[in-house]
Amino acid sequence: MLAKGTNDNEPSLESKLSGGGKRAALTVVTVLIGVLVVAGSVLFLGKNQQEPAVLAATVIGTASTPQGELPHATVELSIYPNPSTSVPGPVPVGSRIGDPRSANAPSGWPFYWPSTSLQLPANSLITITVKQYDGSTTVWNNYFAKVHGTVDGTAIYNGKAQKEIEPDNVAHTFTIHQFAEVTQDGFFVSVPMLAVPSTAKDEANGYPKPQEITFSFITGGPGEYVWNCEDPCGNGYVDFGGVMSERGWMSGTVTVV
Repeated sequence: MLAKGTNDNEPSLESKLSGGGKRAALTVVTVLIGVLVVAGSVLFLGKNQQEPAVLAATVIGTASTPQGELPHATVELSIYPNPSTSVPGPVPVGSRIGDPRSANAPSGWPFYWPSTSLQLPANSLITITVKQYDGSTTVWNNYFAKVHGTVDGTAIYNGKAQKEIEPDNVAHTFTIHQFAEVTQDGFFVSVPMLAVPSTAKDEANGYPKPQEITFSFITGGPGEYVWNCEDPCGNGYVDFGGVMSERGWMSGTVTVV
């Protein structure tokens, strides 16, 4: 006679333990697969956001500044509305997860050139000259139509010093800011880029005569910073998607060494 509470069909304790081990092993395998998927995604996204070649500032001597005599370095950039035979532009690295564009889709995007990865000397006066070939896009926030963080609070637009430009005459901005989680010298510079008039005719190179914008600021100690355009020149939500966050186009890094 069977003892009360027993059943011939009930699995033994050994079978239960064996089944539990299988379930535990399955759980471990599932977790490992999840980790591999996440790691692969991180590597994939990292590859698609890898930095362009570094453009190092050229030290040209020293200069008198509000902080005394400092090394003086220069950087020359351009902003183009699209690639051409004379200016090939950034090389697309393919679409990212969740991004429906193809590898060729960025061909009509505006971009900074020759690189968005900048290297600047520490504790120096930096003068950046930008030749701007693109048309206007009204900036959403008038704050970014004003000059911030330069030596004297101005930028030179085609030879004329100005503290701001009209919000509806902004093509792009050049805005440097630091990572919030990094302990390093504060850094914020933002300069609006003057747009080319819509009536401007293309020249032999396929682009109109550029606007020339020059501005200077002083770096602090070594650090890693990011910069981007704050004018809505992309797509998606209020035109801040796509090109706006793309390294090599309208977003980049500044390394102070």
